[in-house]
Order: sequence, then structure tokens, then C-alpha cells
Amino acid sequence: MLIRKFKMKESGLNRFFGPLEAKIMDILWNVEKEMTIKDVQFELEKEKSTNFNTVMTVMNRLVEKGILRKKTVGRSSVYAPVQTRASFLNEQSKEMTHELMDEFGTVVVSHMLDALEDVDEDLVSKLEQKIKELKKEK
Repeated sequence: MLIRKFKMKESGLNRFFGPLEAKIMDILWNVEKEMTIKDVQFELEKEKSTNFNTVMTVMNRLVEKGILRKKTVGRSSVYAPVQTRASFLNEQSKEMTHELMDEFGTVVVSHMLDALEDVDEDLVSKLEQKIKELKKEK
């Protein structure tokens, strides 16, 4: 699943989702179990009162987008993320990287290398190892 709108000025999950969508996904990823709309609404209300119908609408839209799965258990519907948080973020960052490479080529590589000046040595070492592996494959 590819999120089409990436918001550069936002942070965390808000880069991919609207504010309520991000809160809902955060709740579902943190509890790591299926939840009903009422369960999610209860968690949201710890912060701010949120209308049940609003939560239901947003969660069903997340189902339509392929982010959540929904199943019926008895008379209730339960929801769960299709992917783990780590898997989702990995997939999104990989897709963004491919799109940047397709669009900007060597310019984006140059900018990524410039950004390495601000990261820890462990990340630089991992990058060097990955480059060595790619060279061996060719």
C-alpha cells in the first residue's frame, strides 16, 4: 500500500495521515491487538472528546485505503493494522526513495550523502557495508 500524500512539514505519522488517522493508527500499533471502534474511541477520549461516528468514519476510510483490516466478531466489527508500524514505515520510505531516485537521480544521492554529516558513525558504517554488498553483486 502506498500513501500518495507525504507532508514534508509534518512529523511522525502525520506525514502520512491526517491528525485523527495518525492517532488511530498509533493506538492500534501500540496495543497490537484487534480493537472495536468503541475501544479506539475510549483511548482517544483520554486526550480529547471524539465523536463515535467520526472515529467510525475514519477507521472505515482506513479500511478502504488498505491500511486497516476489518472483520466481524459476533455483532461487533474489530479492526487491526494490515502491517506493523515498522513494516509500514519501511515500505513507505523505500517507495519514497525510489520515487526520488526516479525523479532526481544523482542529485538526490548527493543530498543524501551531504546529510550523512549529521548522523552517527554506525549509520555511515551500515551504508558502507551496503555499498560493498552492491558492488560484489555486480
